Amino acid sequence: MLDKLGGTYAPRPSPGPHKLRESLPLTVFLRNRLKYALTGREVTAIVKQRLIKVDGKVRTDETYPAGFMDVISIERSGEHFRLLYDVKGRFTIHRISPEESTFKLLKVKKHQLGAKGVPYIVTHDGRTIRYPDPAIKVNDTVKFDFVQNKIVDHIKFEPGNVVMATGGRNMGRSGVIVHRERHLGGFDIVHVKDVLDRTFSTR
Repeated sequence: MLDKLGGTYAPRPSPGPHKLRESLPLTVFLRNRLKYALTGREVTAIVKQRLIKVDGKVRTDETYPAGFMDVISIERSGEHFRLLYDVKGRFTIHRISPEESTFKLLKVKKHQLGAKGVPYIVTHDGRTIRYPDPAIKVNDTVKFDFVQNKIVDHIKFEPGNVVMATGGRNMGRSGVIVHRERHLGGFDIVHVKDVLDRTFSTR
């Protein structure tokens, strides 16, 4: 992500929706990846003009942490990008269409009852969504629309569906779930088969 000869220091992401180790500050995205700026000062000038949107919201912090599945939009050039992982677990930038930039996929991390018995789910990017569909469980994926600010679809975590590992040694690898071993009180082991018919196990 960063240049090997670019010195010892790198911009530290601000606190935000993604973990420090799983995020990419806008400075690195605009300067090192897209080459839209030469220096950090130029990046600051770009974001302060309110030109950069992350997930449909204007962000003026140059070290705002963008993470997995985030949609970064540049209004003036009409470009939209989605942050994904490559097979080595590094961030890769995927150019998307304006239609695709209105939604993102979120992994459900938590499902609980809040005050007054209101059900809610918490997703991998720190969103709390109240009154979700009762069929949504932990580890499922939901399709979230920024424009309507609601869940429009959900995908179950079960054999036959496509998944992507987002952490650990197999980070960035994707494939189809073949089998899910359930371990009560421990971590479930999931066997995944990728496009080249290689199988790997992850939890």
